[in-house]
Amino acid sequence: MARGFRLIFAASLLLMLLDWCSGSTIGVCYGRNADDLPTPDKVAQLVQLHNIKYLRIYDSNIQVLKAFANTRVELMIGIPNSDLLPFSQFQSNADTWLRNSILPYYPTTKITYITVGAEVTESPANVSSMVVPAMKNVLTALRKAGLHRKIKVSSTHSLGVLSRSFPPSAGAFNSSHAYFLKPMLEFLAENQSPFMVNIYPYYAYRESAGNVSLDYALFESSSEVIDPNTGLLYTNLLDAQIDALYFALMALNFRTIKIMITETGWPSKGSPKETDATPDNAQTYNTNLIWHVINDTGTPAKQGVELDVYIFSLFNENRKPGLESERNWGLFYPDQTSVYNLDFTGRGAVDMTTEANVTRSNGTTWCIASNKSSEIDLQNALDWACGPGNVDCTAIQPSQPCFEPDNLDSHVSYAFNSYYQQNGATDVACSFGGTGIKVDKDPSYDNCIYVRAGSNKTVASNTTARSSHSSSSSWQNEVSSWISPCLLITSFSFLLNIGHA
Repeated sequence: MARGFRLIFAASLLLMLLDWCSGSTIGVCYGRNADDLPTPDKVAQLVQLHNIKYLRIYDSNIQVLKAFANTRVELMIGIPNSDLLPFSQFQSNADTWLRNSILPYYPTTKITYITVGAEVTESPANVSSMVVPAMKNVLTALRKAGLHRKIKVSSTHSLGVLSRSFPPSAGAFNSSHAYFLKPMLEFLAENQSPFMVNIYPYYAYRESAGNVSLDYALFESSSEVIDPNTGLLYTNLLDAQIDALYFALMALNFRTIKIMITETGWPSKGSPKETDATPDNAQTYNTNLIWHVINDTGTPAKQGVELDVYIFSLFNENRKPGLESERNWGLFYPDQTSVYNLDFTGRGAVDMTTEANVTRSNGTTWCIASNKSSEIDLQNALDWACGPGNVDCTAIQPSQPCFEPDNLDSHVSYAFNSYYQQNGATDVACSFGGTGIKVDKDPSYDNCIYVRAGSNKTVASNTTARSSHSSSSSWQNEVSSWISPCLLITSFSFLLNIGHA
């Protein structure tokens, strides 16, 4: 009896701890509608450098799948609308695709989602009726391969699936889409797959004729919008749009389906009439978005509920049709330089929103490699800094003043500091996806002089020690607050195993 109680208690606590250790995630969309993009292997290096752990692609391109092998980046891959007909008609087509396009690269390349069709309600061709049959065939193919629990199947939608989105509590699906939405929602609920939707507050703001404020769209509003039916208070447009979807789902009695944002973002450039498509607004939106998501605040109607979000897009894409803004959603230019600074960890989110709030070194701090980083992450960061990052790495070449000690830590620290100083010595410039750390002790040694802001000297640091214990203690304290419960999982799993012995 006592042992049975201990097992029940341990199992309950284990589930609770697992829930604590889960959390919202930030990913990026890797669109390739351009003729000047870097090769997939270089893209994989860029993604790892900036600590991007989740990536959405719009097809199953073999070169991309190969490039992300052994990177630990989780991919969402897509089946385009043009392929829906064969996938919906015959199970053998889905089986063949999985066998030839996915299985040769999985699990070396980590694939977690397959999207079947994209925004089919916006497609000029009438392909909506093909989506659910295609999804079922893809799921059956996964089940035959034993992967149906590891790879989720869904389809992406535009916010146009709603006929009404304000107030959020009145959110409702467009009745003209009911013929395919209802069976799709049943499929998602049965297989615990998310409802994927692309949400762009920028478009709602641009088309609102002044009814939506820019601050409300950018997560910067100091006032609140009240839903008159529920009394819920909204401080940003994205939350209101998400909750409109949740209320639409609840109206159809689908209360367990999770919402995933598969595209959102803000353009950094637009046509003359798109005056608010600027780098500053794009940085503000995405910075505040990351901060909002990673803190697991949820939405007013779903407080504390995790939300997975993908930012559109990795690169500016010069072949996209439409207004100038359509070609300027990227976080990076094709040469892999940043359109604006963005910290995907969220640690620098508050300080990035305005120039006045950016913490600068003024020649008193340096940036070196963190002793918590893996060799793979450091090597990727070094390759990027000395390449697309435009750092002059001559000083760490053989026979040069900073070559010795000839180890990865030393060379990375020199490159990090050079990039940090030449990019304004901001917090973001020392992020490197979490592999960089600021120190207030000059790491220069012998003839190797680490550059300081405003200095014309060659930069250098005693990078034999990546960072002191005191420099990383605050980081360790931050991590310890969430890692301890996760470590307890092992103990309780062990307890469960004892109970079965």
